[in-house]
Amino acid sequence: MASPVTGALPGSLPALESLAPPEALPAAVRGVIGRIAGVAGAWGPAPSPDGSRLAYVTDRSGLPRLEVAALDGATPPAVVSGPGQEVVCVAWSPDGAWLAYLVSPGGSICAELHVVRPDGTGHRVLAGHDPRATVFPGFWSGPEHYACSIAPGTGPDADVVLVDVGTGEQRTLASGGFLSVTAVSADRRTVLARRGPRAFRHVVVIDVATGIQRRVLPLDAPGGIASEDGRFSADGRTVYLRAALPGPPGADRAGLVAVPVDADGVPGPGRRILYRADADLDGYVLRRDGTVLAVWNAAGVTRLRLHALSDGAVVRDVPLPEPVLSGWAPLPGGDALVGELTGPRAPRGLWRVPLDGAGAAARLACSPALPEPRGLVDPVLHEYVAPDGVPLSGWLYTPAGTQGPNRTVITFHGGPEGQERPAWSPVAQCLVAAGLTVFAPNVRGSGGSGRAFMTADDGPAREASFADVRTTVDELVTAGIAAPGQVGAHGWSYGGYLTLVALTRWPDLFAAGASLAGMSDLRTFFAGTEPWMATASVTEYGDPVADHGMLAAISPMTALDRLTSPVLLAHGDRDTNVPVAESVQAHQALQARGARTDLLLLPGEGHAIVGREHLVELGERLVAWFDRWL
Repeated sequence: MASPVTGALPGSLPALESLAPPEALPAAVRGVIGRIAGVAGAWGPAPSPDGSRLAYVTDRSGLPRLEVAALDGATPPAVVSGPGQEVVCVAWSPDGAWLAYLVSPGGSICAELHVVRPDGTGHRVLAGHDPRATVFPGFWSGPEHYACSIAPGTGPDADVVLVDVGTGEQRTLASGGFLSVTAVSADRRTVLARRGPRAFRHVVVIDVATGIQRRVLPLDAPGGIASEDGRFSADGRTVYLRAALPGPPGADRAGLVAVPVDADGVPGPGRRILYRADADLDGYVLRRDGTVLAVWNAAGVTRLRLHALSDGAVVRDVPLPEPVLSGWAPLPGGDALVGELTGPRAPRGLWRVPLDGAGAAARLACSPALPEPRGLVDPVLHEYVAPDGVPLSGWLYTPAGTQGPNRTVITFHGGPEGQERPAWSPVAQCLVAAGLTVFAPNVRGSGGSGRAFMTADDGPAREASFADVRTTVDELVTAGIAAPGQVGAHGWSYGGYLTLVALTRWPDLFAAGASLAGMSDLRTFFAGTEPWMATASVTEYGDPVADHGMLAAISPMTALDRLTSPVLLAHGDRDTNVPVAESVQAHQALQARGARTDLLLLPGEGHAIVGREHLVELGERLVAWFDRWL
């Protein structure tokens, strides 16, 4: 168990008694929290080329590990990653001989590329030996080569690199900008890569011999301002893009665009294939039968649908047993996929989902057991409107039997381009188990409601998203959901930052707050985060030089004297995405002012907390914190 102060800066802070120790909770509540926060999941499915086996990531052992299992469940799963390796994702080579997987060393965001045989032999580290370098997920380009992007860590750029699995040799295919590889042509003469800052990314086609980069879609073309997931057709003459298509606010949604490319790699005019005014295209799979499998996000719920690739006509809706499909991989033959599904009562698990209309989805035996349903609740979508007319929404978790206003915690998601969806939320379920109501809003700046909504908090417009916090509290109190004076704020990453903003701007609205891995000062965030993250974040927050004054004005550190509520700051001590110093400096400043504050540093954890013991500890501390102060 981590102490209130431990890990990153030994000796710099005094050891304090916790202001809300987990031991203060009833034993029954602690038992429920341990059951919820410690439940295991499985994700990132990668079927073998013959469809008989499945590689995936699971934390059933307490940390994310790489396992291989028979798809039919005939043999038990086997761990093939090394001891202590924190696995991020996996891809199976087309000949079935190798598994390429990324490892987060000690929780760091700077991932390494590893390979191993499916039986666990032959392990090697291929890229990312330099602790400053970061390998980003890619794909196999032939049986002996893995294509990925690598940022050296000394600057903002990332190169497209082809890694030879046999020799370890790295061949740079494309450079010049932060490039995230999405496709490599069969002859390796052309690369598709996504480049650009957050919310303004676009796909470029790159000639490997000359290095010339061309935008697949012009800026003034539909989808040209934001496109990603570029893929070649089977003959290499068409590029398919998932792109933000124009429309009125709320209907400017991500859809699918087809762009012809000539023999010299010059793109032609794009043609819209798929579009829905009420849903974003989360992903797609091109099928050999001339159809495309579309993964639609409609108000946070996944809708799986087959369309004709020629004109987008609907062929078939595919039912899902859980509301959110967060990952997927087609099985050989194309008649089914392995889906990573989750819901309010179900952590991420793996399912075989038939696509031909015959039979229902079946949960795979290699998925960890589902949690006991007792005490878990289903959220309901609650919609409301900001004073300026912008529609807002969120997911409301209410403890069973609750009537009338209740102690309520508002939880803000990260990103800020993330989205609250009816997926597994151990934080929400733990708080509900202790009798607290939870509301998880999607304030402006969130994804899932069109591009205009997602970019409505960029730069100087961020003040508008702050106002949504006040609107949310007013809505919950007016609707008789939240009890005045008994409202708390909680968030992770950007949500932690928004929590600190809320506590400093409206100290009378919140009785307590908790920030997990949140920024306290955007100026020090830019100075301390990874170089590529800083460059990508300029369009989101502002330029650290040109907009220095604005960043100061919207940083909680410059307004901590207004904070009157107790605040818990929690952080993984290996976090270099939002550096751990962001929580440490806020805690020190609050201590100096005599504020009621706790600091929980979790040793060996990065930006996301993944260790089971730490997840349980964090759940207990959050519940004890809000149970005391609300």
